[in-house]
Amino acid sequence: MLARINSYALNGLEGYGVGVEVDIHAGLPAFDVVGLPDTAIKESRERVRSAVKNSGFDFTPRKITVNLAPANTKKEGPIFDLAIAMGLLVSTEQAGVDERRMPLASVGEYVFLGELSLSGAVTRINGVMPMLISAREHGIKKIVIPYANASEAMYIRGVDVYAVKTLREAVDIVNGNAPAPIHTCDISACGIYTAHEDMKYVKGQYSAKRAMEIAAAGGHNMIMIGAPGGGKTMLAKCLPGILPDMTESEILETTKIHSVAGILDERYGIVTSRPFRSPHHTASRIALTGGGTSARPGEISYAHNGVLFLDELPEYPRSVLEILRQPLEDGVVTVSRAARTVEYPANFMLVASMNPCPCGFYGSATHECTCTPSQRAKYMSRISGPLLDRIDLHIEVDEVNYGDLTSDVEAESSAAVKERVDAARKIQTARYVGSHVHSNAKMTSEMIKTHCALDAAGERIMQSAFDKLGMSARAYTRILKVARTIADLDGSVNVCSKHVAEAVMYRSLDKAVK
Repeated sequence: MLARINSYALNGLEGYGVGVEVDIHAGLPAFDVVGLPDTAIKESRERVRSAVKNSGFDFTPRKITVNLAPANTKKEGPIFDLAIAMGLLVSTEQAGVDERRMPLASVGEYVFLGELSLSGAVTRINGVMPMLISAREHGIKKIVIPYANASEAMYIRGVDVYAVKTLREAVDIVNGNAPAPIHTCDISACGIYTAHEDMKYVKGQYSAKRAMEIAAAGGHNMIMIGAPGGGKTMLAKCLPGILPDMTESEILETTKIHSVAGILDERYGIVTSRPFRSPHHTASRIALTGGGTSARPGEISYAHNGVLFLDELPEYPRSVLEILRQPLEDGVVTVSRAARTVEYPANFMLVASMNPCPCGFYGSATHECTCTPSQRAKYMSRISGPLLDRIDLHIEVDEVNYGDLTSDVEAESSAAVKERVDAARKIQTARYVGSHVHSNAKMTSEMIKTHCALDAAGERIMQSAFDKLGMSARAYTRILKVARTIADLDGSVNVCSKHVAEAVMYRSLDKAVK
């Protein structure tokens, strides 16, 4: 008997239907899986065989052929285990048939996703949320998933999701004993989980905190330069706490990526706070951008809608840093492999830190620098001009003195700074309504011309800075964008000379790298 079970698979973040066809007929006992399966799927033969037996069903050795359609698309992972087992049971009339041994129409109404253990338990899989969303968009109404994935399915409306712990529970569903589907809830009711540092615990660093507020208000990339131990890492960890709350679409986008990567927190099943990713400087190009045999997302995609922090930027290989240039401009990264090409979103804020020289103490008032001029120049040259152009704010982080460290005066909290950031972002949202732009950092050339017009005094400041620092055209537009953000924080409709002057202050590395 031939049985066809519906399942689903992923290509990047987009799901597509997979038909699991199971044919059992006379012949020498065999269990073959065709349809471009990978090793994990080929090994499902043993998992399915043991799961069926240990669930109390009959598994008589026969000639079994399983086809995963479409046959010209590479299938990966153990997510088809449950569908293959259901196909075997339907094909042998142990499931999905009525008392007259006639097939039940309900079998074709369901999509089955899940990995099987040898005991017959249905275990957690990756990528459930994007598959659920894609299935809903394609008109699928009923989906069976592992119980361990129920937390991320709670936020998907418009489709009935059934969470099962065992293969036998899945059989009960197609036999007409389906339990109530998972109860859904609104994303707005799930609460916001945060574990970020608070700016009130950052001692001193008033100019750096001001620059961070500007970066958060406009979505600007930033780099911090200062001696070791000055608080650069702690400042970076404070940034997600002053960024605007994530919208529902941002939450779903981010959760889809984390679900595919298998890094989603099972306790919450959803990402409600902005990601903060900090890969080590030994990370490879593939680890950063994504790739591998399965074209998985990388760190820049994990940081989508959040912050990517690169500590000690010059320590990263230059070839790794250069691949950031395209994602910083386009907000997406394309992972190309021999078998497929996948595009992942990568709209993140880049925050980097570095020492002013190899020893870290050039310009320090308390420590003597032991580096030669040539060593300092070589160190700075590890960061290319084109990459530096894409970083809007260059922040000099001062050394913290003893008085700041021991002061009992509590600094301004992240909550207070966030209020000003939210107000500035509301101005930008209203300004760019009807477009794909939501922050000053993403302004187009036309928007810059319209919203960043300078007065005569501002023009003089810009011309002087352009000539003295030898700026590129990209650096010029970055200054205008930052000046626009400073004006928004100031509540000013126009970009004034004082806003331009402050924005120019945050380009201290331009001359050093030229």
